[in-house]
Amino acid sequence: MADEPQKKPHLSALVGHTNGLTKPASLAATATRAAGGGGGGATASSKKLVIKNFRERPKLPENYTQDTWQKLHEAVGAIQSSISIKYNLEELYQAVENLCSYKVSATLYKQLRQVCEEHVKAQILQFREYPFVMHRNDSLDSLLFLKKINKCWQDHCRQMIMIRSIFLFLDRTYVLQNSMLPSIWDMGLELFRNHIISDKQVQTKTIDGILLLIERERNGEAVDRSLLRSLLSMLSDLQQVYKESFEQRFLEETNCLYAAEGQRLMQEREVPEYLHHVNKRLEEEGDRVITYLDHSTQKPLIACVEKQLLGEHLSAILQKGLDNLLDENRISDLTQTYQLFSRVKGGQQILLQHWSEYIKNFGTTIVVNPEKDKDMVQELLDFKDKVDHIIEVCFQKNEKFINLMKESFETFINKRPNKPAELIAKYVDSKLRAGNKEATDEELERILDKIMIIFRFIHGKDVFEAFYKKDLAKRLLVGKSASVDAEKSMLSKLKHECGAAFTSKLEGMFKDMELSKDVMVQFKQYMQNQSDPGNIDLTVNILTMGYWPTYTPMEVHLNSEMIKLQEVFKTFYLGKHSGRKLQWQTTLGHAVLKAEFKEGKKEFQVSLFQTLVLLMFNEGDEFSFEEIKMATGVEDSELRRTLQSLACGKARVLIKNPKGKDVEDGDKFIFNGDFKHKLFRIKINQIQMKETVEEQVSTTERVFQDRQYQIDAAIVRIMKMRKTLGHNLLVSELYNQLKFPVKPGDLKKRIESLIDRDYMERDKDNPNQYHYVA
Repeated sequence: MADEPQKKPHLSALVGHTNGLTKPASLAATATRAAGGGGGGATASSKKLVIKNFRERPKLPENYTQDTWQKLHEAVGAIQSSISIKYNLEELYQAVENLCSYKVSATLYKQLRQVCEEHVKAQILQFREYPFVMHRNDSLDSLLFLKKINKCWQDHCRQMIMIRSIFLFLDRTYVLQNSMLPSIWDMGLELFRNHIISDKQVQTKTIDGILLLIERERNGEAVDRSLLRSLLSMLSDLQQVYKESFEQRFLEETNCLYAAEGQRLMQEREVPEYLHHVNKRLEEEGDRVITYLDHSTQKPLIACVEKQLLGEHLSAILQKGLDNLLDENRISDLTQTYQLFSRVKGGQQILLQHWSEYIKNFGTTIVVNPEKDKDMVQELLDFKDKVDHIIEVCFQKNEKFINLMKESFETFINKRPNKPAELIAKYVDSKLRAGNKEATDEELERILDKIMIIFRFIHGKDVFEAFYKKDLAKRLLVGKSASVDAEKSMLSKLKHECGAAFTSKLEGMFKDMELSKDVMVQFKQYMQNQSDPGNIDLTVNILTMGYWPTYTPMEVHLNSEMIKLQEVFKTFYLGKHSGRKLQWQTTLGHAVLKAEFKEGKKEFQVSLFQTLVLLMFNEGDEFSFEEIKMATGVEDSELRRTLQSLACGKARVLIKNPKGKDVEDGDKFIFNGDFKHKLFRIKINQIQMKETVEEQVSTTERVFQDRQYQIDAAIVRIMKMRKTLGHNLLVSELYNQLKFPVKPGDLKKRIESLIDRDYMERDKDNPNQYHYVA
């Protein structure tokens, strides 16, 4: 028999179910056998199996589609009416699958949509009957409406979930393959939106009610947050309804509320309370986003609160309260100010400006008032500690605040030239001087570090150097230094800050002191070989004139034994160092004298001038002022201070007649044999009040003189290198090279002086051009 044409195998089968709608497909097979010939008999060839399709697809029973839809329709109706479904859910699910398999999906989807639409349309009637004329304050009516719309929404969602579970096969096949069709869930949302929420009256009433609830909550009332969460979730699920209808009005009302609240509270409250309120409001609104608002609302909502409560009042807040917060060191309030201002555009910048102004104003009050000079440096250190702490704790170590603080310190500390530099040097002296029991070595080191920070802000560092050098000289020569380690540490800090040139003379002073010790060891050996070593133990410090401050020599009448010792030392020293010249500085001399009183023996640590006066009383018990002046040769004002210290201070070795604080011509001085003191060695300080004022003036004058020399040297150095230079360029170069502040007028005077001394000359054609004269 002839074979049928070979086809690709195709299996077509419907799974059989108890409802007898389908039967298992049959397989048709044809076997062919090839006839074989040949002597001994026939041989069977290999069989070929051909699988064929049904010639026709099995048909559904008559009225099956209609009957099945009727079942499904009844089930959907039961769900929508919240009654029990009389069919098995698995049976319904399978029915949908069967209908989809027989190409009736499109019809099924349309029928389902129609049923759902009719039901949703019917829901609007309950809201039509609801009273829509309502005042804003009629909150009870509004709340009932919101609960009603929420129930409608919740019922709708529950129904659509159940309906979708029955029609899941339709949703996952036909709907999924047709991109233009919404899923069953989305179809339900679309119907709810179009027929209920898009109704103008329903939408207005719903959003008004939600806004009223939020307003009540903002006013401190308790509201049903779960209701709000459900309704706002509904608006979000309905796509653009939340954004277009709710959020826009919500943000407008928020804007109006906080604009009015900001204006009112700025008048009523102090700054800390106001900022606390702002922080509270921001936390509340953040909580609303988490609890019931859509997350997308967070950014515009918080921005709105920040703008109306902060952004609109930045300057007013700072002008009203920042100075008080800083004055009173209100750390927590300052921290809150920084955090809140950092949230607003331009907030940090305006806070920076006020921060800078505060530092300048406060610092200026410390620096410019001469009455505060005594405590200026300590107040500066305390103020610096305070602002550092605020930056670290409140301003999160923000570099901008640190840098502006440094600039502000530099500005105010130089508003009064020279004096801060002088007082800082004196403050260091007070800390490094012997007898300073206030601090341990570690504390002293910390104090010196802090001093260096203040020192950094000063422009006229040469003024500091001059006073520091003068005080260091006293500490070294009179043995007043508290710690050699502390002295060396301070020197190291100055060298690191200002360079080796700045400290070279100071280092030279230390070197002189060390060399002097070696010289004195040799001198002691030299004295042992003398026939008459004498009763005085002489110690001499050899000072290199260029390293030490300039001292005015004062000729006084030393006793014969002192003069003899001076000559012995001079012979000894010049014998070792020929060509050198010794100049004795009597103002720096001091001695330890032994004395006997009725109470017993005492030792006095005194200056050379005090020594000369006291030694006179070995020759007599009473001398007049004129007699003492004639015998000692001490200059008048210096002698009056010396006698004051001996007769009018705490340790009165002499008795002045008549009594009084000031030493006058004709006063007589008597040795006090009844002198008593609890200590064995007593230091009698020289009265130095007037001397200090004179020293300050002379030291400052020397600094100015040195500055003139430095300006001259810098001008010559620049002109020698450039040969020809314009006035403005020369001045610019000088500002770069000079390490102290200088006015243009002062530079012009020095240029004129150098032209007069033929170091440089003006160009004949251009008076602003200078030429170097070789």
